[in-house]
Amino acid sequence: MRRARPRNSPHQKERKILGVLFDWDGTLLNSYEADAAAYLAMFQAMEIAWGLEDLAQHYSPNWYNVYRAAGLHESRWEAADLAWRATYATQRPQLLPGARALLAKLKKSYALGLVTSGDRERVLRQLKNFRLMRTFPVRVCSGDTEEKKPHPAPLRLALKAMNLNAQDCVYVGDTREDVLMARSARVRTIGITGPFPTSGKLKLARPDVLLESLKELPAALQKMQP
Repeated sequence: MRRARPRNSPHQKERKILGVLFDWDGTLLNSYEADAAAYLAMFQAMEIAWGLEDLAQHYSPNWYNVYRAAGLHESRWEAADLAWRATYATQRPQLLPGARALLAKLKKSYALGLVTSGDRERVLRQLKNFRLMRTFPVRVCSGDTEEKKPHPAPLRLALKAMNLNAQDCVYVGDTREDVLMARSARVRTIGITGPFPTSGKLKLARPDVLLESLKELPAALQKMQP
């Protein structure tokens, strides 16, 4: 664990942490292989000559940014979405090691929330399958706000639903967009390097704390308490 930014940043007042909000894909769910398989199938269906290296270079939690980078015309985005979902539906991504035990431990001390770029239908199905619906009573997914990460709107919507102040919360994610969203919402940030090809950009975004695995999170939260 290491700190990437000074603790005396303007938005980081020494207040007790009451809420911990999470990203889903790559932070709690080991979904990169499933995601990549769906992208490769979609690229083939759309006749885009892209492979894994191209996806890794241009990956973004906002898949429309990937479409733009691949030169896919907006008129074909709906067809691309359908092709992606058809392949993803055949995949069975699992929780990252230790995620279930971690959440069970944290919910004893903190209010938990989920803010994800994932499609609501897909994310809710996965939460139900993993029996995590009660763990995350507040869930903000793609489409719940007009704006996507890194805009702060999704996180602000979750904070409002949880009735918590931004200064009393931490957001945990694995991408640059997660850090920028939380920073814009004046929420403290913890970055975790996960299975997605986002660790380089995540480090450059300089979250308040940078971790290598979920198992480091409880200790990191304790150190962030006043």
